[in-house]
Amino acid sequence: MNFITLLLFLLPITFLLLKRSRKQEKRLPPGSPGIPLVGQSLSLLWAMRANSAERWLENRVKKYGPISKLSLFGKPTVFLYGQAANKLVFSGDGSFMTNQQTQSIRMILGDRCLLELTGQDHKRVRSALVSFLKPESLKMYVGKIDEEVRNHLEMQWEGKQQVKVLPLMKRLTFDIVCSLLFGVERGARRDQYLQHFQKMIAGMWSIPVNLPFTRFNNSLKASAKVQKMLKQLLHEKRLELQKGASSHQDLISCLLSIRGENDEELISDDEIIHNVMLIMVAGYDTSSVLITFIVRLLANNSTVYEAVLKEQDEIAKSKSSGQLLTWEDLAKMKYTWKMAMETLRMYPPIFGGFRKTIKDIEFGGYIIPKGWQIFWATAMTHMDNSIFNEPEKFDPARFENQAAIPPYCFVPFGGGYRICPGYELAKIETLITIHHLVTLFKWKLCCTEKFRRDPMPVPDKGLPIQLTPKQLLS
Repeated sequence: MNFITLLLFLLPITFLLLKRSRKQEKRLPPGSPGIPLVGQSLSLLWAMRANSAERWLENRVKKYGPISKLSLFGKPTVFLYGQAANKLVFSGDGSFMTNQQTQSIRMILGDRCLLELTGQDHKRVRSALVSFLKPESLKMYVGKIDEEVRNHLEMQWEGKQQVKVLPLMKRLTFDIVCSLLFGVERGARRDQYLQHFQKMIAGMWSIPVNLPFTRFNNSLKASAKVQKMLKQLLHEKRLELQKGASSHQDLISCLLSIRGENDEELISDDEIIHNVMLIMVAGYDTSSVLITFIVRLLANNSTVYEAVLKEQDEIAKSKSSGQLLTWEDLAKMKYTWKMAMETLRMYPPIFGGFRKTIKDIEFGGYIIPKGWQIFWATAMTHMDNSIFNEPEKFDPARFENQAAIPPYCFVPFGGGYRICPGYELAKIETLITIHHLVTLFKWKLCCTEKFRRDPMPVPDKGLPIQLTPKQLLS
């Protein structure tokens, strides 16, 4: 009798659960997960390297609409497109969605970087990083960055008739990162960091199959070497601080100096190392790609070039010989930054990103199940002609009135509480570099060059340009 009573009690519950399960299954977004484990990963990576990733995603939107399911990097994934999708991704408070990088990125950069942290851990570490990267703090480093740019141009550009822009910009941004983040000056140690670092980032967007001689395997080995070098650097910085060194000399010293209520170090060694590596990657790739495409666009658009040159010449004329740029000088570079933002709109260094659902989410009439990846792509709204008129046209005037741009449509640095903390550093690097390039040189492209995404947009030949020093034109 008890068994029958229990059965009669459980049957309606079981029926409701099965009904709900079938209902959720029917409400999953359209699309196919593809081949097990691989899914659409190789197809997307090939499209990125062929510079057809936007078209690849546009075809998905045409076939399935603004929300569709697929499988990327071994995870069930939902691709979202449009302003509403960007708002969902960027406006949350972390209660229903968290940052989720691919397994390859997580294993290479570590699990204590901002991309992986959530809740109070994310807030604590982000606050520590922002204490160094906020504008009020970066003001004191403008001269230091200016010195790095001047030295780089003197050593790598002056006296050259032809240069390849991208590899030189990568070296410049790496040198700036080494100076500001590590306090490591030029020399063999910087060169060793660069060697391991370049191998580390080569396999960040790859299928995480750890077999010998694969890009992923080589990246993991290089990551271990970088982390070992950073551990040694942390030891040295602690000793320097004990001897009275300034906590503002570099990012590592700043993070080591942040203390809790009981005078304990608030940020762990792993958190410092993993986040320094994250900022290394972000600073090395994003700023160098942005500056490279600015050089490319200025070469093709004489009107914009002349407007930038006029603004920068006025600033240069206000300086005495050898006088370093200041924060106040950067504030005068308004048109130059509008031009940079238009470059970011057309060629965003970050193609997209991933989030992970921590509960079921209803969006666009579908269920995105708990534990699934959400994939979003920056360029999709940037090149939407319903948002930006004639999106293929390079027009810095779009940013005369930024308030007129609909929210969650221009997102090169992300948004919300996870907006890139290095935004201001990227801005400073870019403005200082462009100032010196346009006031010292005139250039033209050596060839019509295509580019691919790997995953950043990369000119196939590194963007070779022919240089003419300004003094030879006068």
